[in-house]
Amino acid sequence: MRRVTLQPGEILSNEQMQRFSAFDAQAMRAATDIVEAVREGGDATLREYTAKFDGVDLDDFRVSQEAIDAALATLDPKLAASLQHAVDQVREFHERQLQESMFAVRPNGALVGSKMTAIEAVGIYVPGGRALYPSSVIMNAIPAQVAGVERIVCVTPPTKDGSLDAAVLEACRLCGVTEIYSIGGAQAVAALAYGTESIKPVNKITGPGNAYVAAAKKIVMGDVGIDMIAGPSEVLVVADETADPRMVAIDIMAQAEHDPLATCYLVCFSDEYADQVEANIAEHMKRSTRAEITAASLEHGLIVVCPDMETAIGAVNEVAPEHLEMHIDNAMGQLGAIKNAGAIFLGEWTPEAVGDYVAGPNHTLPTGGTAKFSSPLGTMDFMKHSSVIQYTKKALADDGESIVSIADREGLWSHAESVRLRLAEL
Repeated sequence: MRRVTLQPGEILSNEQMQRFSAFDAQAMRAATDIVEAVREGGDATLREYTAKFDGVDLDDFRVSQEAIDAALATLDPKLAASLQHAVDQVREFHERQLQESMFAVRPNGALVGSKMTAIEAVGIYVPGGRALYPSSVIMNAIPAQVAGVERIVCVTPPTKDGSLDAAVLEACRLCGVTEIYSIGGAQAVAALAYGTESIKPVNKITGPGNAYVAAAKKIVMGDVGIDMIAGPSEVLVVADETADPRMVAIDIMAQAEHDPLATCYLVCFSDEYADQVEANIAEHMKRSTRAEITAASLEHGLIVVCPDMETAIGAVNEVAPEHLEMHIDNAMGQLGAIKNAGAIFLGEWTPEAVGDYVAGPNHTLPTGGTAKFSSPLGTMDFMKHSSVIQYTKKALADDGESIVSIADREGLWSHAESVRLRLAEL
């Protein structure tokens, strides 16, 4: 890992971070062509891209109930119980996020409010490739289900041998997702956004994916809703002298093993401690089953040595990490100082993995510093609100002159006249 030393009050710079952007020009160009081709060519084009990119020839993209049942018959009961536990806790958390419609009546009889409505159809993208992610199904489908979404569609890349991951399918079953398609990449996003002969379009697309998936989501945004443009995953661990360097090391590796582009930060208070963490990483690496990916990620990781906690917290807020682990004495006492982070994990008994799977809060998080202005995926991302306004004669009489005055100033004659005519009737 690279290493920098900050002076008291010094702010970590973009040059020191060297983070990867969610924007990939090459991916944008390729995804634009793919999206447009699927939009025009439908299922035939979708089959061409599935054969080209996934090496699979499919007649029917939809996963049959027979295939689902066959895969589920192979599922380890212990894993099934673990998925159920995760679903229960994720649902319990997201039910707490529900907001109800709100109405207020003023003394003059004017009614104003917000009517909450679930989005009607949502598509969730579940990545394939380096790993399989039943947790992505849970984190996207459960808040949609809690919000009341009527149609939840799952797309996930097909495997070359045509096999289906039993854990992903069980997660779908537990979340009430029955419409599942074996498609991936930018072409899957296009199919969800615009529909094909066999796939009805949705209103919003959520879920993580590679650079081409992220680019495709950016392209279709506006025609459909999306959750966010996610870049490479990241973690920042703040560790003081009370933190076990062995645990800090493995927690850093837990994020690095996702992707060679994943970025890992260690913020600590001495070079000696940093050396201990790196030594423990080397030891853990001997047993890692994903050592190559982990090592590639850690090559561009960053250790930030700070003189005091204030400077360390400043570094955290500048990075605005997707995941923040606080391995420090009185971690809760520093929570108020954290302004920018996707998910915050407090104390030595809270590795980032608990948030990935069973804690309850969503693991779909803002990356690349976007935690400065955005939030984790949640129940309300699957709902929308409509403003509701009902005026009485008295309410319009009270507000009418103000409306006319502002409309006249903006040069909108009909706006003003629509109120003047009514005031004349009064």
